[in-house]
Amino acid sequence: MAVQMNTGGEDATLQEAFETLNQAAPYAKDMYQNHFFQVAKKLAESREGIQKLYDYAPQFHEAGVFEGGPWEDPSKLQPALVNGSLRVDGLESIVALLSELRMIALAKEKHTHPEVSARDAKKYLNEVMANNLDFIFPEESGDEAEQQQQGKETERAQRLFSLMVDELSLQSISSTLIDEIKRLMVQRPIMTERIRLMIRKAEQLLHEDVEEKDRQEIERFHQAISTVTARSKEQDHVSGYRKQLQDLDENERSEEAAAFGESMRETGLVSPYHVALVRFLNRNGEIKTLQKALGLSNKGYSNLEEHFETVQELIKVAIHLPTRQSLYGLARMLERGVLSQPPVLPGLRRLIELDIKQEVRKTLMEATSSEQEGLTANDVLTAGVISVLGQPLGIGQGLNPTCQSARALSLWAIHDPGYLLELIPRAARDGDIDMTFEGAPIHSENLPGGLAPELHKELDPVSLVLVPHLDRIYADMVRRVQFRGDDPHKWVNPAFYGDWIAKGFSKVFQHNTQNVVDYRGFVRLFYATHHREYNEGHELIYPNPVGICVTTVYGNFLGFHAITIQRIAYDPDDTYRVYFYNPNNDSSQNWGQGIEPSVRGHGEKEGESSLPFHEFVSRLYAFHYNPYEQGDAFAVEDEKVEEIERLARESWGQKFQWV
Repeated sequence: MAVQMNTGGEDATLQEAFETLNQAAPYAKDMYQNHFFQVAKKLAESREGIQKLYDYAPQFHEAGVFEGGPWEDPSKLQPALVNGSLRVDGLESIVALLSELRMIALAKEKHTHPEVSARDAKKYLNEVMANNLDFIFPEESGDEAEQQQQGKETERAQRLFSLMVDELSLQSISSTLIDEIKRLMVQRPIMTERIRLMIRKAEQLLHEDVEEKDRQEIERFHQAISTVTARSKEQDHVSGYRKQLQDLDENERSEEAAAFGESMRETGLVSPYHVALVRFLNRNGEIKTLQKALGLSNKGYSNLEEHFETVQELIKVAIHLPTRQSLYGLARMLERGVLSQPPVLPGLRRLIELDIKQEVRKTLMEATSSEQEGLTANDVLTAGVISVLGQPLGIGQGLNPTCQSARALSLWAIHDPGYLLELIPRAARDGDIDMTFEGAPIHSENLPGGLAPELHKELDPVSLVLVPHLDRIYADMVRRVQFRGDDPHKWVNPAFYGDWIAKGFSKVFQHNTQNVVDYRGFVRLFYATHHREYNEGHELIYPNPVGICVTTVYGNFLGFHAITIQRIAYDPDDTYRVYFYNPNNDSSQNWGQGIEPSVRGHGEKEGESSLPFHEFVSRLYAFHYNPYEQGDAFAVEDEKVEEIERLARESWGQKFQWV
């Protein structure tokens, strides 16, 4: 497609900048890209200007607009990264905007690319729109200071998404948005603000021409975070509902409790009206109705009954409107029977009166809108601990490279809550924790920043308090053994996570060269130590911290990541699967080659992801194993090993040398 010559002002400037770049030799493209980006930046200040840029989008690739940069290959683009790229100050946000215009051109078949079909581009853009509803539906603000704070980048992104909606329509994302909400919701994260924001934005789709089933789903999500019952809908505010509860009889309160309990159990989300109900029931000691409000089974009720006085105190201290999501954590904690473990009760009581350091107190208070409730840092921290103990697989690393620390918190919350309840007070009160590594104590307060010296603060309270210390200690352990000629995790993981981590260790890469060595032996060893048909029937007792190669939807290598194998079992369809915990806040990504971790429908428990055994192995690069519980590696069929090797070589393996 040839772009017609334009005349006058901005059109002529754009035409000139584009033609100069287009005609430049490949080795000289970078000399003219910057000028084109500057022209594009000025045009992007208006909706009409973005439209003019879009007219050129089919020729961006041929002209070398993205040549030599991270946006060059559209098959490597990740929808989750678009928001951050568009908000960055400077030319990066302009290049990101141009990249999205190219994807729209691909989706509309105005441009073709050998690795990205129109269908691929539409799927990508639908996910981009679903994740960026704040650009599509900007909140109106009369506050001039707030408008200025949004910045030109945000306004520019809003204009981009206006064009995107015109080209692709909003109706196309209603189902995508609903699927995205369900996909995130079923993973039961502790931090639910992203889900709540998506629901609030989805409500604006109710004014659009969407299918009736989508409309009903959106309304159901809305009710889960607001007015679940007819009586709560009658009230304009939670305080009015609280007063209304006093006038209800026992049966009516029981009906309210059952409705709220069912909604929370189905969605994992907590309504502010639910908090008012639970605090009312708690204050009146209505234990049977409280069981319904928490959605507890008979097992959970037995734990509630046994520890009712403690639960009453926890609700009084920790369950408030700003900390309402911890109500779900409390329910799950009771179902798991955590309060019956001896160290837990004294550990929780200590938190309520803990003398928290000033800087930690400030961090906790800033993490929640608690000033309106008159809460203390102890209340916030206790609420956070309840969530972690109730939802150990709901812990996320946020926007931090701290997957090792997140999976440590998860593992301890499941298998050693007493140890976790020792670490939390030390970090919050003393500003220091210590671990012993090969006979030498390591104190966190004496260490420089680890992998995340500047911690991104959108984390649960326990992570806010503990992760900086864990991150520094983990990094220091790695430094101490980095020159031993083998992967540092061989020694670090058992010392950091606990003695239950098996001492055997295997890695697919040669440590010094990063070449892939004896890959088939690596695969056979994993089968012989983890697959019950080849390891003499041994089952996984404790979670196994392993390393995987993360790949894009096109199978391209993205990087290394730390996850935990929780269990290995047959699913309801008799497919042998690996069930794992992924701390990256989104456990059902598409890894290419048809390999898509599932979070529901295949026997997953809350917070688990799963893959068929061989698909999981194709992304594995390091694991621990017990050398005394090992079957015969030679028994693994050649065709299975060859298929896994093919998947590995054609995805992440393309970035490494195989020897």
